[in-house]
Parts: sequence; structure tokens; C-alpha cells
Amino acid sequence: MKARAMPDLIRLSGRTASPGFAAGPIHIVGEARTSYRPLGSAEAEEAALRQAVAAAAEATADSMRGLDEEAASIIEFQLAMLEDDTFVDASLARIQSGVTAFNAWAKVLDLEVEDYRASDDPYFQARSADLADIRDRVLDILTGAVQQPVPPGAIQVATDMSPSHFLAQDWDKGGGLALRAGSVSSHVSMLARSRGIPALVGIGFGAVPDLAAALLDAESGVLLIHPDEISRTQFDETRGASRAAATAAGRDVDRPASTADGEAVAVMVNIAQPGDVGRIPIGHCDGVGLMRTEFLFGGTHGLPDEATQLDAYLKVLVWAAGKPVTIRSIDAGGDKPVEGLTIAEDNPFLGMRGIRLSLAKPEIFRVQIRALLRAAPRGALKVMLPMVSVPGEIDSALALFAEEAEGLAGRGIAHAMPEIGIMVEVPSVAVTPERFFRAAFLSIGSNDLTQYVLAASRDNAALGALSSAADPAVLRLIGTVAAHGAAAGIEVSLCGDAASDPKLVPLLLAAGLRRLSVAPAQLAAVKAAVRAWSRTSAVVTEGES
Repeated sequence: MKARAMPDLIRLSGRTASPGFAAGPIHIVGEARTSYRPLGSAEAEEAALRQAVAAAAEATADSMRGLDEEAASIIEFQLAMLEDDTFVDASLARIQSGVTAFNAWAKVLDLEVEDYRASDDPYFQARSADLADIRDRVLDILTGAVQQPVPPGAIQVATDMSPSHFLAQDWDKGGGLALRAGSVSSHVSMLARSRGIPALVGIGFGAVPDLAAALLDAESGVLLIHPDEISRTQFDETRGASRAAATAAGRDVDRPASTADGEAVAVMVNIAQPGDVGRIPIGHCDGVGLMRTEFLFGGTHGLPDEATQLDAYLKVLVWAAGKPVTIRSIDAGGDKPVEGLTIAEDNPFLGMRGIRLSLAKPEIFRVQIRALLRAAPRGALKVMLPMVSVPGEIDSALALFAEEAEGLAGRGIAHAMPEIGIMVEVPSVAVTPERFFRAAFLSIGSNDLTQYVLAASRDNAALGALSSAADPAVLRLIGTVAAHGAAAGIEVSLCGDAASDPKLVPLLLAAGLRRLSVAPAQLAAVKAAVRAWSRTSAVVTEGES
């Protein structure tokens, strides 16, 4: 009997959206949506649509449970759209003219998606995927569509994937994700990182056989289909080495970080909300380099009062046990709209966002300032102003802090003035940091600095290859800020995604940084990368490049 020939190895490369390894069968993502059956009357169609939208909203709300703040904000936007009557009312008008619920909803959302995609604004372009997602969720409910079953541990392949589809999967069984298109900054990539699911984007549109055995190495950016024995052995060795390194790093996570030359490097954590610190022993980090406050604003929260904010800040300061906690004032605008605070703009990334918006809405900013002043006596609090672009913005903010401190003193309310610094995420600050001498410290936001320096939106999948903090222009500006800080005696740190990437840590250290703030899950890996670096190795690397 003639032996069956083994299929040829298929090797696909992509960009790492979420690191890790997976081994399992390929699963081509698709859905079995049946045709819609008209219900015979406008009243029945209207009822069906309302029920479908309500069911989609309920499922969307359920999917938010257990997500971190950043991931939940993605889904919260979809929930807000489903709970807004705008799309339903427009669909009902079409139903009254004789259109079915399915066609009415599809047409209304199709038009909206097209408008968002046609926008010149990257924010609206990115949100078009969310609108397409809620369109499809409601249509699936109307038709009773059933997702194809996913084999346990499968590597799912799709052109792109909606957030709701990702959240509907049982990732506890393992598996991974390989997208033909997509972006490392897309919503599904964010969710994959949040859940620790290995994922690649941009693997291309070549033929991928369904159910074929595959290996996903999202550390190296490779998907192997029909792997041979040699490929399997290499994969197992790489995965084993990665796990061993992670285990070794984990054993030393409670040790302070220092380079191979003996230089101390502070490694802090970024947190999105007070609940995050419950999973982080304070002994594992050097404090909080970035605490976002956006979780307090918008959605079901509305605009928080002073007591609500004070309580949130105190929880983190108490946990930090005297270690520094840097709280960023509200960074709304851009890709983070907040009802009652932000305003609609043609180009929100270059509009009223961060400190610009806070200064334009002082009645809201003053509430946050009072809460921060009252929290300051309870720990080593620092306050960071986002999106500063000219020195006058620091002056204006300091004046508001002084006024509110005077008001609290007049009422006999305990308070203290924290150190007030700024984020370096606008090129004007990075190019001339000496102008911003009134800032007590500088914290580089690599995400926004990168997109502004390279004029490449991090929300645009087509520009994914340009969105790298490793670009020489970005690194030069980081080095400029670090050198200024060293010369002027001003503390400089970096709190963007670049600090959480162990592969970028050597570049950041070579640029002169000695303070990094990282995602909590990356503490051990970043500390290990710091310990492996030396000035000598940096010189050798530069000489070889």
C-alpha cells in the first residue's frame, strides 16, 4: 500500500498583537446565518427589532464582566450605541414604509458604517468596526444565526474579528488568533492582550486549510501549518525556553531591578482602576507610574463627584504603602469620548483633549483637583497632566491647584500640594523640554508620541508597520528628554506600551531612561530584560548596526 504524502509545510508571518504560543487545529471563522423570514406586519417587525436590540445590549453588557478598564471601554461604546434610540428610530421609520426589520436595521447601520469609514478622522474610522459589530449582532439574533463550533485549543483564522465574537469564545480551552488583516492597536488585539491570548495580525490572504494542524508562535510572529517533525521540535524548544525564562523571571519579580552594570532601574506599574492593585503585591514594583482616571468618567458613571474620586485615589495610595503613586488627570478626548465632557470634533486627536479639555471645563477639573489635594497627605502622590503642548498650560493648571488648595485651607479641610508633572507625548515638549521647567517631573507617553512623530494613527490597520516606538526619530526624542532630565535634575520616566515590551527595553535603557512603568503582567519580563542589559552590550549592538 502506498504511503500518503505529507502535505507541505505552510509558513505565514505576521505582526505580534499578543505574545504567546498555541498548538492546535486551524479553525476558519465563519457563521451560519439563515435567511430572514418576514413576519407579515409592521407591528411584528417592530417588536422583533426591539427584542433583538435589547437582547444584543444584554449580551454586550454581560461580556464586559471581568474585563480591565481599557478593554471594557471598547465594549462600553457598543453598549451605548445599542442603548441609544437613534438607530432604532431610523429603522422603525423604514419598517413603517414596508421594509422588514432585518433590511431596515442593515440599511441604517450600513449607511452609518460607510460614513465612519469615509471619515478623514482615524477615530471615526476605527469606530466603524464597532458599528459593524453591533449591526451584525442584531442581524444574527433576528435570523437565529449560530456560530460554527470551535475545536478546543484551535487557532482561529479570520480576515478580522469583532470584539463581540472574540468575547463569545471560550478561551479557557486554549488556542490562538491569526488575522489576515488587522492592527496591533485594534480593539480585538487589545482584548487578546487583556486575556493573554496569543495573536498575530497581518498574515496575508493566502490559502489556509480548515482543521489543519498548526503551531502559532506569537513571540516570533510565525504561523506554521502542516508542521513537520523538525518544525514541531523547534517550536517545542522555543516555547519551553520562553516558559523557562518566564518562570525564572517570576522567581525574581520581587527583587529590585538593576542592569548588569549595577545601575538601579525603577520598574513601576500602570493601572486603569483601583481594583487592579488587588492582583499586584506592592513588593513586586516600585510604585505606580500611571494611574488612569478615565474609569471614573462617562458610561454609567457620569461625571464623578469629589467623594467618589477621593475614595478611588485613597485605595491606591493605601496599597502603595508609601511608594510613589502618579495619578494622571482626566485624559478625555481623542479616542476616549466622555458624555458631558468631551465635544464632537472633526479631528479629536488634534483637538480638545487632555489638559486642553480640562482647562476648557474648569468646573469639572476643579472637582478632580480637590479630590487629589485631599488624597495627597495619605501617601507619595504625584499628579500628571496629559497632552501638554505649551508651557502656559502648566501655568494655568498650577494656578487652579493653588486656588483650590487655598479654598480647602479656608474650610479647614486636610490637604497637601502634590508634585505636578506632565506627560511628554506631543513633539513640542520632546523637542524643547527645557521650556517646561515648571513641571516637577516628565513622563513619556510613547503611544501618542509615536503616532504624532510618525503621523501614523495607531488606530489605522494599514499603518500598523509605522506605529513603532523603536523608530530612530522616536528614540532620538526619548533620548533628548532623558538627557535633559539628567542635566536638570528632573525625574524622567516612560509609561507607554513601549516600556512593557521586553524587546524594546534595551533601546529605552540605551536612550538614557532609568524609570519605566509597565503593564502588571509584564513586571517580571521587563525586570529580566533590565538585568540582562549593560552599557557594554549597548555599545556592541550600536557598532554592529
